[in-house]
Amino acid sequence: MNYALVTGASGGIGYELAKLLAKDTHNLILVARNKNKLEEVKAELLKINEKIDVRFIPKDLSENNSAEFIKSEIDKQGLCVDTIINNAGFGDFGKYWETSFEKEAQMIRLNILTLTQITKLFLPDMIQRKSGKILNVASVAAFMPGSYMTVYYATKAFVLSYTEGLAGELRGTGVCVSALCPGPTKTDFENKASLDGSDLFKKMPVASAESVAKIGYKRLQKGKVITITGFINKLSVLSVRFAPRCLVRNLVRKIQKGSLK
Repeated sequence: MNYALVTGASGGIGYELAKLLAKDTHNLILVARNKNKLEEVKAELLKINEKIDVRFIPKDLSENNSAEFIKSEIDKQGLCVDTIINNAGFGDFGKYWETSFEKEAQMIRLNILTLTQITKLFLPDMIQRKSGKILNVASVAAFMPGSYMTVYYATKAFVLSYTEGLAGELRGTGVCVSALCPGPTKTDFENKASLDGSDLFKKMPVASAESVAKIGYKRLQKGKVITITGFINKLSVLSVRFAPRCLVRNLVRKIQKGSLK
């Protein structure tokens, strides 16, 4: 049987994508840190579709060698992964010289290293089978620099560039890769990133995780390489392409800074 591997599946966009996969009778392997939450999500998904098989692996993907651990656990169970949803990720807000480097190192490991290594480990089998789908959750932040979330914006720029480059390599293999680029979305992200001091979620339209997941999932099925959700977000990305870089930097800085002193 084929399975979809979903990271960051305990809530937000990852959870909503898992629900869509369940509705399409796709067997699932869920990954997140909280075992109890994963058990709850598994029960909810089986209510959606009792015909599917749902398994989970509790793991903090910001830890070193976490991707190898996930691959090893899946291989032990003899499961075949034909879809990867690289959703797990987090951000941090504040002046760069005051924020925690350890937290930023974890962010880089999760947002970049684990994402690329999970893809690296499962991709050869997909290519051999000449079928597979990979969805990397990036962000509108990938298209611009973001003061006060400098490292986070940079990690998402990597995810977008990585996905586009990989898409070129995968042409003709039967495997497609897509980058989902939402703007501000109602998840637990803003709380974990300490965004209470930013105007980002106050001045920009905030989408639901469900609506973002539906758009991303639909576009993945169509093999679209880049998906930007929301009209305002699309307009923002378009304007960034033509506006002077200094103007973009200053505008994002003002939005991000908010009440930060």
